Amino acid sequence: MNTNKQNFVPVTPLLTVDAVILYDNRIVLIKRLNPPFENHFALPGGFVEVGETVEAAVFREAKEETGLDISIIKLLGVYSDPVRDPRGHTVTACYLAKGFGKLKAGSDAKDIRLFGFDEIPRLAFDHNEIITKAKSDIYGILSQM
Repeated sequence: MNTNKQNFVPVTPLLTVDAVILYDNRIVLIKRLNPPFENHFALPGGFVEVGETVEAAVFREAKEETGLDISIIKLLGVYSDPVRDPRGHTVTACYLAKGFGKLKAGSDAKDIRLFGFDEIPRLAFDHNEIITKAKSDIYGILSQM
């Protein structure tokens, strides 16, 4: 048995971030440009880069995909179902945030739209579940905007 821990490299899920961005009293959704779920709406987000914090990653991904700067309101949760992404096991840290600036689709976004909470279409990944679980937080923030 090899007990040399220096040679041990754990196999772990990939880390991602997602953001429920509130802008103009609605939720920002991007239409995905690439598979999986090409042409489906999704929360803005993506993979955390090596050496990057999850907070820095959500700021970067929001800017790249929506053109918006964001302020984080709170961590909504960590979602880790091994089948949430057909590419493999990913774990996402999802944040609730307010968006500022000019909304425009960028990088992996084919299109970008604003939706009222009651207008959310069927989304990619587990993003409908995330929004549903965040309902009271979303309504609370929208009532203050």
